Amino acid sequence: MTYVVSRFDELRASLSGTVVTPEDPGYDEARRVWNADIDRRPAVVAYCATTEDVAQAVSFAGDSSLEMSVRSGAHSMAGMCVGDAGIVIDVSRMNDVDVDAEARRATVGGGALLRDLDAATQIHGLAVPSGEVGHTGIAGITLGGGMGWLTRQYGLTIDNLVSARVVLADARIVRAAADENPDLFWAIRGGGGNFGIVTEFEFVLHEVGPQVDMAMLFYGMDQAADAFRMAREVIPDLPPDVSFEVVAMHAPPEPFVPEEHHFRLGIALIAVGFGGEESHRDVVDRVRDGLPPLFEMVAPMPYTALQQMFDDGFAWGTHAYEKSLYLETFTDEAIEVIVERVAETVSPMSAVLFYVLGGAFSAADDASTAFSGGRSPRLAMFIVGMAPDADAQSVERVWVRGFFDAIAPHAMGTGAYVNGMGSDDAHRVPAAYGTKYARLQRIKAAYDPDNVFHRNTNILPAP
Repeated sequence: MTYVVSRFDELRASLSGTVVTPEDPGYDEARRVWNADIDRRPAVVAYCATTEDVAQAVSFAGDSSLEMSVRSGAHSMAGMCVGDAGIVIDVSRMNDVDVDAEARRATVGGGALLRDLDAATQIHGLAVPSGEVGHTGIAGITLGGGMGWLTRQYGLTIDNLVSARVVLADARIVRAAADENPDLFWAIRGGGGNFGIVTEFEFVLHEVGPQVDMAMLFYGMDQAADAFRMAREVIPDLPPDVSFEVVAMHAPPEPFVPEEHHFRLGIALIAVGFGGEESHRDVVDRVRDGLPPLFEMVAPMPYTALQQMFDDGFAWGTHAYEKSLYLETFTDEAIEVIVERVAETVSPMSAVLFYVLGGAFSAADDASTAFSGGRSPRLAMFIVGMAPDADAQSVERVWVRGFFDAIAPHAMGTGAYVNGMGSDDAHRVPAAYGTKYARLQRIKAAYDPDNVFHRNTNILPAP
């Protein structure tokens, strides 16, 4: 025991950040992650303050034969960012966001949350395409691809990545960009955290907001099949400046929801306009006229509010489990399965989300990044079971798995979005990447031959 304590004292002395062990105050908070279903006890948590701290922590982990996990926003659904008896390299304090409005560039620390990035860029009326929950870490969502409200307009987060600062498995610090370590740059754009720890990102910025046009039209389960068919009709004709999403959810107890519909299970059709008010209104009118909703909310909204609209629904301390796949469209057969399975959910916290992907997402060259699954127009489906406690969550986990098995025959082959995969999806990883997997394995072998970075959607090094 004396040897272990002295080694951790050595780590403390080498970092400008903070080191927490089980004997220290704050240990339980230091090991906590977003998903309350995860309860792991690392040997040490290293809160790194600089890239050099991260390199020191990686070196220490190797010398001490400690399994490494990497934590930024701590939003890994499977809890990959913390492990038992190993070291957690936490970069959450490296969360600075520097904006060069004239050059349309943002330099972002690997520990920044989406809300940090949005707050800093929206001061200048600019934004980076990212996810939809403000307390998500930018690092994890970027490395897997990054999709959300702006994907139809400006592509995935990785499509807007210019360069990255990366700490490798041997503790070297390198820059990855089109003109420097291009193979690594290709791999980290979609290959997840397999190749190193990114401590700094450089992104392209786009003019967005500060106000956007928001519309949510809600339908009860008796209208659910018609709502999906309406979405199927509208999606192919969406204007470029309008994003669309379908969410199976319980109506929130918000002021815009009539009290008699609070917590009612149903289908929300959501349209967000980022350009002309007229194009957004045309989409909303078409949906409303074709299928009158139970209730609706149509109003301008700050872009930052849109980005945090789902924050409470995905609050810290939730017990959660997820599976995802791609659908080409809402076929009649898929709609039948979806409506039947949505109706079977028990927890009012659970949700099924369908991101409508196309536009700039599909215009990007699929071969230019390691992104998994392909770039043709599609729906990214996320089946998310959530509950307030472990007992209730066990029921939702069964529901998610049953739903996934039932809808899988209607999916687009074996492709999948790696940010929607968990620890029990390891067998799906090669098929998710398809022909890109062999190249990813070769790059993994070059940069991390011992698979040091394996607490992720793991890519095995080539032999």
